Amino acid sequence: MSTKTLTIPPSFILGAAASAWQTEGWSGKKEGQDSWPDLWYKNDRQVWHEGYGPAVATDFYHRFREDVQLMKQAGLTHYRTSINWSRFLTDYENGIVDEEYAAYYDQLFDEMARNRIVPMICLEHYELPGYLLETYGGWASKKVVELYLLYVEKVFERFHQKVTRWFTFNEPIVVQTRVYLDALRWPYEQNTSTWMQWNHHKNLATAKVVKLFREKGYAGTVGCILNPEVTYPRSRAPHDVHAAAMYDLFYNRVFLDPMVKGAYPPELFTLLEKHQVNWDYTDDELTIIRENTVDELGINLYYPHRVKAPSRAWHPDTPFHPAYYYEPFELPGRRMNKSRGWEIGPFIIYDMAMRIKNEYGNIPWFVAESGMGVENEGQFRNPDGVIEDDYRIAFIGEHLYQTLRAREDGANCHGYMLWAFTDNVSPMNAFKNRYGLVEIDLQHNRDRRAKKSLSWYRRLSDERQLTISFDDQWK
Repeated sequence: MSTKTLTIPPSFILGAAASAWQTEGWSGKKEGQDSWPDLWYKNDRQVWHEGYGPAVATDFYHRFREDVQLMKQAGLTHYRTSINWSRFLTDYENGIVDEEYAAYYDQLFDEMARNRIVPMICLEHYELPGYLLETYGGWASKKVVELYLLYVEKVFERFHQKVTRWFTFNEPIVVQTRVYLDALRWPYEQNTSTWMQWNHHKNLATAKVVKLFREKGYAGTVGCILNPEVTYPRSRAPHDVHAAAMYDLFYNRVFLDPMVKGAYPPELFTLLEKHQVNWDYTDDELTIIRENTVDELGINLYYPHRVKAPSRAWHPDTPFHPAYYYEPFELPGRRMNKSRGWEIGPFIIYDMAMRIKNEYGNIPWFVAESGMGVENEGQFRNPDGVIEDDYRIAFIGEHLYQTLRAREDGANCHGYMLWAFTDNVSPMNAFKNRYGLVEIDLQHNRDRRAKKSLSWYRRLSDERQLTISFDDQWK
């Protein structure tokens, strides 16, 4: 066993993240203000664990002052959440602001400022208004790109003096992948062309928001929160390496390249055309993307992803899916979070950091989400009622170590943010797997209780040092 201590720079972010729809609940929501997750929950409640969904969530809408004090207690320097597009406006076509909802955010930002916690705000965290999905097909429509820009313009006008760190999307690839590529979530429609159209329009929307922000001369930055999966081939054999490269192209580079480099990979156009994936784009749109790249990235990193070359021929009657080029691979003996079914591999942070340094111009970035969801955490409650989540402390420590090590090796990485600040609702899993520094007690009015990890995180923030032990002894 060996021990190493790393210094956490004074400017390095130690924060935590959440989203509007996963925390706020429906209090104050008006008729017609459903988001995509709201409609999914209403139309298919059976798939949400024990029926919990966004209806009450953590009731952050009413309890944000209490939660900000807990943020302060945890030593958070930054807190990332979203503004719920579906609730911020009462009229999506004309950009009419819901003043009650906007006032709630004014109060939240003021409360955070009083407690010296910096807000980092996503403009869309799956919260596409249901009206726009049902009326225009959501991000398949260029009309929705323009209506999103109208919404963003209203948000900037309202809050630009209180928020300077903006992000166009959180995980922009997720909704269309689950709905249109894999058909795993409501409204369950497999259409690869629609999937690619959503990808493109979110890239275009990001570029247009960057352009708007700079033309208005607002202080601050515009970035995007991406979730590129760090993908490893089963072996060094060319066919497995190619499978990993194809996965990376379709799921990671489809956003990384246009947002940072200003252009889609040429091979993506070639393969989409080869497989008759039809999507609408113009030279003018590609120019806008080229000329308006993001200022920074947030990167969500949870687990290693592994693939191998496909072992079976693609059925000729099955529409194209990127899985044409790969199959999942599970490494025997891998270290697992058995609650979530995910491999634990802290090395992904270092590997992604070096990739950003070497392939993406060392753009400023930070770990935007990293965390460990565990089922039935009550089994770890001590006699004082505190959940002793030593597994979470170990997980954070190992991943933060890789973040700081990458920074020492030249990565332009500015922080580590935990998912999540409190336990909150996850898609389908609801409150099944708990991620928070703070427990949400569903049986007692959603009372808050700090877990052991909260005081540990506070010490990190105060002492600005990480000490970690490694089991590296030959046995």
